Amino acid sequence: METLSMLRINPSSPTYANCRFPKRTLFERSGFRDTGYRVTKHLRATSVIQLPRWMEKASSWMFTQSSWIGYVAVSQNKAEIARLGRRDVVIAFRGTATCLEWLENLRATLTQLPNTECDKNGSDESGPMVERGFLSLYTSGTPIRPSLQEMVREESKRLLQTYGDEPLSLTIAGHSLGAALATLAAYDIKTTFNRVPVLVTVISFGGPRVGNRSFRQLLDKQGTKVLRIVNSDDVITKLPGFVIDGDQNDVADKGDLISMASFPSWIQKRMEDTQWVYAEVGRELRLSSKDSPYLNSINVATCHDLKTYLHLVNGFVSSSSPFVEKAKRFLGNRRR
Repeated sequence: METLSMLRINPSSPTYANCRFPKRTLFERSGFRDTGYRVTKHLRATSVIQLPRWMEKASSWMFTQSSWIGYVAVSQNKAEIARLGRRDVVIAFRGTATCLEWLENLRATLTQLPNTECDKNGSDESGPMVERGFLSLYTSGTPIRPSLQEMVREESKRLLQTYGDEPLSLTIAGHSLGAALATLAAYDIKTTFNRVPVLVTVISFGGPRVGNRSFRQLLDKQGTKVLRIVNSDDVITKLPGFVIDGDQNDVADKGDLISMASFPSWIQKRMEDTQWVYAEVGRELRLSSKDSPYLNSINVATCHDLKTYLHLVNGFVSSSSPFVEKAKRFLGNRRR
């Protein structure tokens, strides 16, 4: 479901960056009837940009903004619950929409992940690190607005208590920026509720890189399942930073890797010590816009569009099978 279409995006509107619909009618008014899910909470993320000293007297709205970022929904369909053998909770995040979110995306260096063993010991080496801007969006709040992290934890706790007597799964999905936030949310939920036996799965559409090798190892150790759906023609999935050849975990396109063996040892050490060495997480499903006969225009925007991703997923059977005919219906008015 394209959550970005649910956002009010007119900057001159007093309801800018809010959701267009209330929880009760969100799916129906977005064109999705009979989903079997009930929305239980709207989620917001706060962008906090550090301004230069000469701009400190500027109005706070210029560098701090809270925006609707997604929702939490719980399965109500008894037949589907019986088929899965569990009740599913969906947490969905939209992609980048506001100017301040774009600025957060540009804060692309890695920073220490809080409350890990390395962080508690005061070590800056080899610890779990994640992209600075994504972490800021996930953890920042204001005196009147809780952080996205606080909202995710609060609603997860409530649902785990409400449905604690039955099997439960959390499916966290996101596109672009939302995919990065989904990965952070999955890690946070598994860490916060580590004694609760709940299956946590991330479905990432066109997501950028999120963290380093140690962060990936934390996700693996937790048992968090991550499916990264990647369009080979989408440049966003190749950012930020770079991936070295020691981190080719489930990377289908080896052209995205930098070979460390070709550099002197001192350069290898310097590269490892930078805040730009990322690692891919989870399992990768690699698709390509070139595989679809219905995508007549292939450009940066089209290749990253969520509708393109849904179209490619719908038409995919296997790497050795042709694109299926039924997939063209997902393009709608995006077809060119």
